[in-house]
Amino acid sequence: MSSDTPPKGPARSMLYDPLDHRIRSFVTRAGRLSTAQERALNELGPRFMIDYAKAPLDTAQAFGRSAPVVLEIGFGMGQTTAHIAKNMPEKDFIGVEVHTPGVGSLLKLIGEENLANLRVIQHDAVEVLNHMIADASLAGVHVFFPDPWHKARHNKRRLIQAPFVKLLTDKLAPGGYLHLATDWEDYAVQMLEVLSAETGLQNTAEGYAPQPAYRPLTKFENRGLKLGHGVWDLVFTKK
Repeated sequence: MSSDTPPKGPARSMLYDPLDHRIRSFVTRAGRLSTAQERALNELGPRFMIDYAKAPLDTAQAFGRSAPVVLEIGFGMGQTTAHIAKNMPEKDFIGVEVHTPGVGSLLKLIGEENLANLRVIQHDAVEVLNHMIADASLAGVHVFFPDPWHKARHNKRRLIQAPFVKLLTDKLAPGGYLHLATDWEDYAVQMLEVLSAETGLQNTAEGYAPQPAYRPLTKFENRGLKLGHGVWDLVFTKK
């Protein structure tokens, strides 16, 4: 995520993995793990992390209750995820992220804020969706500030493309919502085109949506807005 990702290091060359013949939802980047993040992984990981498995996830068992479940894909360092979970205690949240510093950071926030309604899966989101999330089971999906791959020749690596949006739509319950946000205008245009073309979705606005009150402004986003940069939110619901 462009707002809270750890420092970038060597990355995989592309999202399409020719060995697996499929699209991945991430590229692997190096990141430094702080002492506090490592401690959170060791002490809180066993309680709040869910192991990836090729089997449907029993969310009621994972959270100890039955509640609407919202999935966030690529939560970066987790500040936004923790903020939303804290302010929506009536819902359960699952954050999916591959980068260990971000996972450690969110676990640290879970401990500091005592967030019983938040769990973390450290794995590729596409595999999680395909194997762990039942169709028509999610109340919502959040994808905030995915990698824009801003060079034109790299646009094909972007996460928000028709096959992925179809997968997300399948996982949403009727009336469930998909909330995307980006600070790259050409990516916003692409997102709007792809989501509008998905027959299972309906736009909640005429074009881009006002920023929902539950999504906080990040420091990165605030800085960009002061410099005149735009931010675009898209909120679609499943028909």
